[in-house]
Amino acid sequence: MSTLTITDLHVEVETENGPKEILKGVNLTVRSGEVHAIMGPNGSGKSTLAYSIAGHPKYRITSGSVDLDGVELSELSVDARAKAGLFLAMQYPIEVPGVSVANFLRTAKTALSGEAPKVRTWVKEVNAAMDRLGLDHSFAARSLNEGFSGGEKKRNEIVQLELLNPKFAVLDETDSGLDIDALRIVSEGVNRYMAAGDHGLLLITHYTRILNYITPTFVHVFVDGHIVAEGGPELADRLEVDGYDRFVKAAKVDA
Repeated sequence: MSTLTITDLHVEVETENGPKEILKGVNLTVRSGEVHAIMGPNGSGKSTLAYSIAGHPKYRITSGSVDLDGVELSELSVDARAKAGLFLAMQYPIEVPGVSVANFLRTAKTALSGEAPKVRTWVKEVNAAMDRLGLDHSFAARSLNEGFSGGEKKRNEIVQLELLNPKFAVLDETDSGLDIDALRIVSEGVNRYMAAGDHGLLLITHYTRILNYITPTFVHVFVDGHIVAEGGPELADRLEVDGYDRFVKAAKVDA
């Protein structure tokens, strides 16, 4: 069993008016087999949490720690964090002209495993993963995400997740921009990943609709840079009815 432990995490970004603190003491433990849903209004710091864990240079950790099985991730480069077992699916996957999906996947797999996968076997694995996510095999020859629709980009992220098989995945609003069919297909891919081994998942979302397909173990409400409420799937049901207002108002009172 693996564990991702976030302890008293404080993160700031540089603005025109100087440094601004976004995360204000986040504490969270994710274990293998657990799905943690991070929910909250726009601007609450959810995506900052995702990118800080992954090592985006825009976000500076000022104190606290991010530990994966005894390894302090905040001290590692982005690629070293990936090799330690961390995966980030971005809200807005970037386009990489000139680098094919096939080459990207094989290079990433080689970097993680330390040896290149056998070509014939690897092609079959890639095609099978694309079939499961409803992507035509021709996507493998196209430049990474270039000209892809929003849904195609998100499906391609889950193809990466299935093939790279990290210990922990952070999905930053993977459901945004997906139609009903794409949401179901992407969610099925995430569920396959969780069922395929000792994996943990941090699922960041605004809405409860993806939680109709991916059942969370825990739900955390994020407001003003920290967790203000926690519970099980029933908390997501309450949020669907009541929204975030009462948590936002309570945070302002406590500030």
